Amino acid sequence: MATIADVARAAGVSPSTVSYVLSGKRSISADTRQRVERSIRELGYHPNAGARALASSKTNLLTLVVPLRTDINVPVVMQFVAATVTTARTYDYDVLILTRDEGIEELPRVAASSIADALIVMDMEAADPRVSVLRSLDRPVVLIGLPDSHEGLTCVDLDFEAAGAKCVEHLASLGHRTVALLGPSPVVYSRGTSYAGRFLNGFQQTATAHKMRATTMPCAPTYAALRTCLDNLLARRRAITGLVVHNEAILGPLLAELDKRGKKVPQDISVVAVCPDDMAVSQAIPLTSVSIPAATVGQLAVEMAMKQLDGDRDPVIRLLPPELTDRGSTAPR
Repeated sequence: MATIADVARAAGVSPSTVSYVLSGKRSISADTRQRVERSIRELGYHPNAGARALASSKTNLLTLVVPLRTDINVPVVMQFVAATVTTARTYDYDVLILTRDEGIEELPRVAASSIADALIVMDMEAADPRVSVLRSLDRPVVLIGLPDSHEGLTCVDLDFEAAGAKCVEHLASLGHRTVALLGPSPVVYSRGTSYAGRFLNGFQQTATAHKMRATTMPCAPTYAALRTCLDNLLARRRAITGLVVHNEAILGPLLAELDKRGKKVPQDISVVAVCPDDMAVSQAIPLTSVSIPAATVGQLAVEMAMKQLDGDRDPVIRLLPPELTDRGSTAPR
């Protein structure tokens, strides 16, 4: 692996000159700068984060706060993480991932330690107690999620309220009048997680607007909980013909359990999922779904952080419009 001394030797300059070219702290002649930059490219030299931090006020690190809870779907979260890391590398940034719940006391410590130039925070609650602290930090902050009080903050997410509405609109267009939502774990709702509440609002308001009978049921990501939910749903006097599933962890078991109970998809019951596309197409029955655009959201979060680092601190809210793909798991009533 090339070192700064190798670059200096190849360019015919001192290591300190290479450092100045990298940091921009001193004026370097155009000819010398070009020789150094050419040597850096030819040798494939990449200064490590520690060296960059010493050479300038920047660390070239982003901090991604992503608590790993028992009620989250880790494969989906990792899609957000992978997109964030991949995009950051295009800006020559690395990502420090904090997986514990960095609360009100911890976030100022993380910011004050200067271990990263900007923070990206996931898993926002509607009434998130961290919001006031995040506003006060002296470095760029981007939220993946939309708290109720988001004034002065930059946020990016899927428009989950519109996604809930889109699922119901799709079923309504097929003539379904009795529908149900199998939502995330009860803990997700009780914690006030922003995306779950927004999706629920969109589902309920649109079902009411269409005068549909709508049932909502949180479901823990276990087979036992799924069976209990289906027992309750399928025992209802008026048969449910359309099912919206906002719970990636139960998709496979759900299809297996419906088949075990003699319920054919979509002949007996139409199913719309909310999940990444790769999960929708990998089920025993490819699922009509509203996509969770994890890769796009992760990419945008990094781009928004970089824009703030370039001096544009105006808060921005980006809610991506939902896209529904019909893969045949829904049919006319």
